[in-house]
Amino acid sequence: MATLEKGSKKLLNAWAFYDWANSVYTLTIASSIFPLFYSSLFKSKTELVSAFGFEMKQTVLIEIITAFTFLVVAISSPILSGISDYIGNKKNFMKFFCYLGGFGCVGLYFFDLNFIHISILFYFMGLIGYWGSLVFYNSYLPDIAFPEQQDGISAKGFSMGYIGSVLLLILNLAMVMKPEWFGFDIGLTEEDKNTASIKAMKTSFITVGIWWVLFSQYSFYWLPKGTSKGHKVTKAVLFNGLKELRGVWKQLKQNSRLKRYLYAFFVFSMAVQTIMLMAVYFGEKVILWTSEGEKTIGLIGSILVIQLVAILGAILTSRASSKFGNINTLIVVNFIWMCLCIYAYFMETPFQFYIAASIVGLVMGGVQALGRSTYSKFLPETDDTTSYFSFYDVAEKIGIVIGMIIFAIVDHHRSMRDAILFLFVFFLIGIILLFRVPKTNN
Repeated sequence: MATLEKGSKKLLNAWAFYDWANSVYTLTIASSIFPLFYSSLFKSKTELVSAFGFEMKQTVLIEIITAFTFLVVAISSPILSGISDYIGNKKNFMKFFCYLGGFGCVGLYFFDLNFIHISILFYFMGLIGYWGSLVFYNSYLPDIAFPEQQDGISAKGFSMGYIGSVLLLILNLAMVMKPEWFGFDIGLTEEDKNTASIKAMKTSFITVGIWWVLFSQYSFYWLPKGTSKGHKVTKAVLFNGLKELRGVWKQLKQNSRLKRYLYAFFVFSMAVQTIMLMAVYFGEKVILWTSEGEKTIGLIGSILVIQLVAILGAILTSRASSKFGNINTLIVVNFIWMCLCIYAYFMETPFQFYIAASIVGLVMGGVQALGRSTYSKFLPETDDTTSYFSFYDVAEKIGIVIGMIIFAIVDHHRSMRDAILFLFVFFLIGIILLFRVPKTNN
């Protein structure tokens, strides 16, 4: 296989295509069908779940496991990225997490409250596989694209992810709503139909795992192995990643623009990711749906709207950043997120939820793509991109851990409405910190 040159169209497209492969996880499992499947396992919205020796709200269990998963990723990613940088083979680590996540998705087919701990393990595997692979995927960006290409290809990656995941979700939605079309026995009673729909939901988890692993092969074929150094891993190498993070932190002291941007990113990403992870759980619990059918169609339909609008959002944000600058555009996007938190607190009807979903889609694609490319553009000249992106990912993951823990605490003691409103504070702080990012490095 010939090595593609940096900036070549085929290499850029191969990198972006991994978004097509892995985004089905975030859409089908993290954002739509799994939350609906999970809620269907309980007789009522207030029924508690027993796990790890405690009884807690259904949503609190997911919030805690999600926070724990991101904590594991935050701790392990610098160690693994340090090893990958040392031996010069980041692609193998990216593959490992991809296959781990795909296996976890397939394992969710067997999710059962009677075996809650092994079931949660499969959920954990899917989540850690997705986010673990992103550590290495994101670190490829400055390796495969020149600075002037990074905004565009980052936005293209997210757009391809939205399109691919929407296509699979439409198929999965058809399976859930019309299970008889796909060979599921719906029986005669309403209970039989619900059972068939639940089987279709479980089968959709298998389709996600297969899609993710299958389509990632194109990216793995063309992406470079890494900067080959021929080193072997020893005990001394295990903590190289942590040492490199300390080195990155020291270098940040001389790069005030990147350092201040990271402060802002840490805060607003905390809120964005928490909302995205809990949006369907929020809609399932607080919106006044008239029937189970309306809830299923409404929630999944809203997620589809978010994905489709997010394509437009990513493109518009990329163009706005070219005209007004990355930081100014991020300030506006964060202001919109801040307003959404207030709006969500008062939502009650499905129509109000659809409006919120449309606006979320517009700003979701923009803040993700622009957040990643802004960091990439602010990086100093260096061959050690993995360590810098490891630092970026650790900041993001620790932020999510804090965001999910705060959300879980407020949800447990008060309500999900209060929890979503509390995130308003993080967007406000994020805006203030973005104003403090200098236009040039000092």
